[in-house]
Amino acid sequence: MKKMITRIAVLSLFSMYVQGMNAQETDLLKLVGEDKPQKEYVKYAFKSPRVINGHSMEFLAPGTMDFRILHRFGLLNQGADNFFGLDQASMRLSFDFGLRRNLMFGVGRSNFKKELDGYIKYAPLMQSTGEGSFPVTVALVAGMTMNTMPWADPTIKNYFSSRLAYYFQTIIGRKISEGLTLQISPTLVHNNLVPLQTQPNDVYAVGFGGRAKVSNRMALTWDYFYVANGIESGVNYHPLSVGVDIETGGHVFQLHVSNAAGMNERAFITETTNSWSKGEVRFGFNLSRVFQIKKNKKLTQ
Repeated sequence: MKKMITRIAVLSLFSMYVQGMNAQETDLLKLVGEDKPQKEYVKYAFKSPRVINGHSMEFLAPGTMDFRILHRFGLLNQGADNFFGLDQASMRLSFDFGLRRNLMFGVGRSNFKKELDGYIKYAPLMQSTGEGSFPVTVALVAGMTMNTMPWADPTIKNYFSSRLAYYFQTIIGRKISEGLTLQISPTLVHNNLVPLQTQPNDVYAVGFGGRAKVSNRMALTWDYFYVANGIESGVNYHPLSVGVDIETGGHVFQLHVSNAAGMNERAFITETTNSWSKGEVRFGFNLSRVFQIKKNKKLTQ
């Protein structure tokens, strides 16, 4: 009888032990099941906030400033007399600032029509992986340009508003892989004043941009804008630029060829007067240097 009671007690204790182990395993499995991948935002879709001419889906890190020098030389087909366009140059200087992961702004000045320009860029949705991921980045850009050249006819009444133009853009882009990024950019440019009554104040365009990585420090880039209206046959053309990005330490050096002389949205969308088919392209380069100007945790999200 005592042996029977002892066996029953041992079996009961063993059963309780097994049940306890099973319960612990169940709790561990629950914990493992709850350990979902954390949400991470995709970075380095492009190496700068610009593709070549147009804005890219990339944003500056909070607290950083990107100082950019853009050069666009004369037409290559002018020959050796003008050193294949190198005797002439258009330039734009710009300062871009990162405020938050999805918010930045910038200002610039071009010698093409002596224009000042500024913009703000915000992304309500950003490409991400993990829990709550989103497949693309959607960024909104609003910008303004101001022509500072002397009035063409100072004898008449001129209005300050005539110097201004605006543009609004939506960028939808995706970093498809580590080596390839593509984006599309519907754009509206509004000129307060146009030279001729036959020219529209509102010009609609769709931009296409991309980046194909060749090596750790080199990538092919391109952007093209199809201008839907305001194109006069034999006068205006769709801007196309093709380039190579080269990373050199803290700099991004970009070599490119383009048929556009202007380097802000108003200029290259509405005033590209050269044609690739006629060999009317320009060599240029963009130089980008990013500086850390402020470390503030409150700026990050």
